[in-house]
Amino acid sequence: MAKSPMSILALGLAALVLSGAGLAAAQNCGCQPNECCSKYGYCGTNSSYCGTDCASGPCTASGGGSGDPVESVVTDAFFDGIKSQATADGCPGKSFYTRQSFLDGAQANPDFGKGSTSDDGKREIAAFFAHVTQETGHMCYIEEIDGPSKPASEYCNTNYPQWPCSQGKGYYGRGPLQLTWNYNYGAAGEKLKFNGLDNPEAVAQDPALTFQAAFWFWMTNVHQVLPQGFGATTRAINGYVECDGKKPDLVNARAGYYMDYCKQFGVDPGNNLTC
Repeated sequence: MAKSPMSILALGLAALVLSGAGLAAAQNCGCQPNECCSKYGYCGTNSSYCGTDCASGPCTASGGGSGDPVESVVTDAFFDGIKSQATADGCPGKSFYTRQSFLDGAQANPDFGKGSTSDDGKREIAAFFAHVTQETGHMCYIEEIDGPSKPASEYCNTNYPQWPCSQGKGYYGRGPLQLTWNYNYGAAGEKLKFNGLDNPEAVAQDPALTFQAAFWFWMTNVHQVLPQGFGATTRAINGYVECDGKKPDLVNARAGYYMDYCKQFGVDPGNNLTC
C-alpha cells in the first residue's frame, strides 16, 4: 500500500464547511470525540449527523452504528477461504495472519463494520478484505515482495519532519494493508505505542500488531470515504498508483474481490466500484 504524499495532503485539506450552528467540521470527517460522522462525510452533533445517517462516532440508538457482530460475518470459513486461494510457494502469511488477531483489531475499533444499516457494515468488511486480498496475495505475503531489496530512501519522505526516517530503515509495505512510508509508520507507532520509525519490522513480526496497524490505517484514511463507494476506498489506499486509468487491471481486481465478498455476505455492492 503505497500511499502518496498527495493523497495524505488531499485528506488533510478536505474542504471545510462551517455552519452558523457549528455542526459541520470537515469533509471525510476526522471528528472530535463528541461528534458524529455522517455518511456524507461531515462532523456534527445533532440528529442529522448522529441519527439515521450516522456512519461513526456517538451515534444515537435510533440512528446509525448498526451492524452484525464482526465475528458472525468473518467466520473461520470465510477467513480461511481467502488464505486457501494463495497460490505462491511458501506463503508465510498463512500461519502469520490469524482470524483472532483480526477480530482483536476489530474489537479495538468498534466503528468498524458498523454503518447506517447491517448491509453497510457488511460492505465495509467486504471492502477491507478485498484490499487485504489484493495487497497480500490472499494473505500470502507479510512484506512487500521486493521491499527488502529497495534502498532505504525509497519510502522516506522528508516533507514530514515530525516523522524523521531512521538510518537504514526501510518503510516499505508490511502487513494486511501493506503499511508504507515513514509518516504512516511514525503516526501508527504513536497511536499504537510502538516505535514505528526505529522498528518498522515489528509490523511484519507481531501478528497482533500487524492487524492493529492495518486498522489504524483503515480507520484513519479509508473508513470515512465508504459512503462514496468502493472505488473511493481504492483511491484512498493506492489511488496515485492505480486510479485514473493508471493500472485498471489492479483496480478491477480489487473491485472483483469486493463484489465476490459482498455476494458471500448477501449484500449489494453498491455503485462507484472503480476509481
